[in-house]
Amino acid sequence: MPSPSASQFPDADASNVRSVVARYRRAERAVSWTLALLVVAAFLAAVVALSFWPGMAVGTVLVVALRVPAFRRRGSTRLRTDAPPAAVVGQFGSAKPPNLAFQWGVADGVQNDDAPDSADTATDGSAPGTDATYEFSYLLGLKSVELDFSTDVREGVAAEDGGAGERDPDRPPVATVEMEGTADGRSWASYAATVREAADGGTVVDLELRPTRRLDLRRLPQGWVGERYYAAALAAQGYEVVERSVSVTV
Repeated sequence: MPSPSASQFPDADASNVRSVVARYRRAERAVSWTLALLVVAAFLAAVVALSFWPGMAVGTVLVVALRVPAFRRRGSTRLRTDAPPAAVVGQFGSAKPPNLAFQWGVADGVQNDDAPDSADTATDGSAPGTDATYEFSYLLGLKSVELDFSTDVREGVAAEDGGAGERDPDRPPVATVEMEGTADGRSWASYAATVREAADGGTVVDLELRPTRRLDLRRLPQGWVGERYYAAALAAQGYEVVERSVSVTV
C-alpha cells in the first residue's frame, strides 16, 4: 500500500491517480457502448424476425426496461492509511473525497465554492467541510449535467445510522464526514466516513454508502467496472481497502 507521509497525501491530480481514473473511464465507456450495441442488435433481430413495427415495440420495451429505476446499492468499506486522522478528515472533507475519484476524476470541471485548495486542506486537516460542483458534458458537449456535492465534518461523532463505523466502540471516532450529492435537485448519493485512530498507528476509515436513490439497469455494468478499479483508485491516494461489502437490492 502506498504510504503517505504523516502530513501529506498524494495530490489528487498525481499521475498515478489520473492513470487509474483513465483506465476506469476507458473500461466504463467500452461497457456502455457494448450495452448500447446489444440493444441495437436486439432491435434489428426483432425487426428481421417479426417485421418493423413489432420490432419497434421490442426495442421500445428494452429501452424502457433499462431506464426504469429498479434497484438500490448499499455497502460498507474499511480503509487503512498511515496518515494521521486529522489529515484523513481534511481529505474526506475536501472538494475531492478519495471515494469519489471516479466522479471528480472524469468531471470537466470541479468548482470549489467555499474551501481552499483540496490538497492544502488534506495536508493540515483543517477543512470544516465544503460545497463543490462537478460539471460533466456528453453527446459531444450538446448536453451537460452538474453534480452538487457537500461535506459536513462532525468531530467526535459516529455515523447516526450505525454501519461499519460501530464495529470498534472502544475506539472513539475522531470525526465523521457526512457526504451528500444531488443532481437536478434529486439525491445522487450519500456517504458517511467515520475516522478513527488505528491501535498500531495511522488511521482507519469506515465508509458507508447509503441507499438514497434507485438506479436503473444501465448502472449495473458501470457498477461492476467501478468495483474492478475501486481499490486501485484508493491505493493511488494512499489508502488500503481492508474490507468491502456491497449489496444490490430491489
